[in-house]
Amino acid sequence: MKTKILLILFMSCSFAFAQKNVGDKFFEKFAYIKASEFYEKAYNKGDDSKQLLLRLGDSYYNNSNSIKASYWYKLALEKYSKIDTEYLLKYVQTLQSQGNYDEADKWLGKLNESNRKNSDKVKAIISAKEKFIATKNLEVNSEFSDFGAYIHEGKILFASTRSLFDGTGNKIYGWNEEPFLDLYQGSILSDNQIGEVSLIKSSKVNTKYHESSVTITDDGKTLYFTRVNVNKRNRISYDKEGTTHLKIYKATLENESWENIIELPFNSKAYSTGHPALSPDNKKLYFVSDREGGFGLTDIYVVDILENNTYSEPRNLGEHVNTKGREMFPFIAKDSTLYFSSDDNINIGLLDIFKSNILKGENIQPKNLGLPYNSGEDDFAFYIDSDNKKGYFSSNRPGGKGKDDIYSFVIYPCAQTIKGFSRDSKTNEIIHNATVKLIDDTGKIIHEVTSSITGEYRFDNVECDKDYTILGSKPDYKDDIQKVRTSKLKNTDSDVDLFLVPLINNCEIVINPIFFDFDKWNIRTDSKVELENIVDVMNEHPLISIKIESHTDSRGSHRYNLKLSNRRAQSTRDYLVFRGIDASRFVSAIGYGETQLVNECNDENECSEAKHQKNRRSHFYIMNCDD
Repeated sequence: MKTKILLILFMSCSFAFAQKNVGDKFFEKFAYIKASEFYEKAYNKGDDSKQLLLRLGDSYYNNSNSIKASYWYKLALEKYSKIDTEYLLKYVQTLQSQGNYDEADKWLGKLNESNRKNSDKVKAIISAKEKFIATKNLEVNSEFSDFGAYIHEGKILFASTRSLFDGTGNKIYGWNEEPFLDLYQGSILSDNQIGEVSLIKSSKVNTKYHESSVTITDDGKTLYFTRVNVNKRNRISYDKEGTTHLKIYKATLENESWENIIELPFNSKAYSTGHPALSPDNKKLYFVSDREGGFGLTDIYVVDILENNTYSEPRNLGEHVNTKGREMFPFIAKDSTLYFSSDDNINIGLLDIFKSNILKGENIQPKNLGLPYNSGEDDFAFYIDSDNKKGYFSSNRPGGKGKDDIYSFVIYPCAQTIKGFSRDSKTNEIIHNATVKLIDDTGKIIHEVTSSITGEYRFDNVECDKDYTILGSKPDYKDDIQKVRTSKLKNTDSDVDLFLVPLINNCEIVINPIFFDFDKWNIRTDSKVELENIVDVMNEHPLISIKIESHTDSRGSHRYNLKLSNRRAQSTRDYLVFRGIDASRFVSAIGYGETQLVNECNDENECSEAKHQKNRRSHFYIMNCDD
């Protein structure tokens, strides 16, 4: 009894393994529906391996079926503790696409607890989709620290420790042995570079100590900026522990000079408040603080700007933005996208720049801007003119001029067209109504079209300088798969014609040879994949019936070859029945041995293996072809 049970278990495992192998073959051909069918058969026979569950998830994910993809990803993530980060992120994406944000946040929390900073796969996932971004280190950068570019009416304001460099002679800050920060301004030139710079026009904004991080109201009359905490005598003020904190101040414009410096009421000597940023309507002020009650070391907060220099109580932006680490340098674009830097998200380096749609009501995980905005070092103080797709960010990445440098960027949209015709590979005739799929370099189907009456298909707005796969399919034809890499030049075309191989020729379903192992008649994995073409044709035409013929070469005795070919014909028929084709649709499944050779390779003649192979063949004849 024990032996019988073990035999049953072995047979079940063997069956599951075979189904998985067939599924793998279809997965590699981007035939995800077929792949998932065989994978699920393997799962139902007991294969719940990590690889199978993830492949099932990918089969549905790549075909944009988020519901089924999330089901299989969840099984894998709950069963196995060590899953690559890319699958966790895919699972989160499927949850978000279904509106299940709470569950998505829960799994993102697990991601944040893992050691993900050195993951090459994470770096690939979060790399910028907008490849065509030109960045430049500004010529105006000094050998000291320059950062925090902010643009207003054609002028740039930024913070710098260049006071020794430009001769103003500011004091040295003992913490980093550099001069204290001051605020500078300059004009923007046509190539996004900065003209001659000078201290901002003010007798009171810049002190002997730190000033940085500005934002200006749309009317140009109010400036908010960060300053180290100073007392009434304009000296640094420390708390009981000997720490000095940051505060936000505002100034008003008088005769082209920033005057009337006022400290904002939600500052404190006990904690820092800095990095101000205005909402597009100028009714809210966002800032960074390490006050008690936050989620991490520094969090982003917001206050409402009320009348008569009053403000609402500060509100934390919450766990969808803030982490256990540092969130810093917020900026809100015209479209209400929040940009900020963080050192405790899915990071490439130390501080990375992220964007969030939380101000638009979307409580989803912020997105890392990826390369080239982020590097292996600190990247921060992002500013973008979303109308012109240009802006600035700051970084201490290698190759700069100083400790921190300001970089400009311009986003160049680059789109191309992939087009071509679908044709019959035998006749070169046009095939219309073929399904053509555009597949990206991760294997995901990103677009699908149908070829026109003239056989033409096209995919517009395809990314430049990227690898794609074009897959053409139509009932009664074998798929054609073509690889293409788009160029780096925008508005260019890639012409890719598809040649589909007809499966029906003169009342015969023609497929590649069905191979069997020597002296065997069981269906091999590669033969199962090929026999799926027979399954497809018979499912497409439910009224046809077929006759199966199996032939051998001349090696071996006539009697042996006749028996072997007959067993192979019967095995082929049995497999097709197993795949759901009604047994009554097979008129016969007969082996003819070596009785119908197609060449001179008989017992009297020696032949090469290639010539013998031509005689080892199977035929699938349609009996009611005229109907």
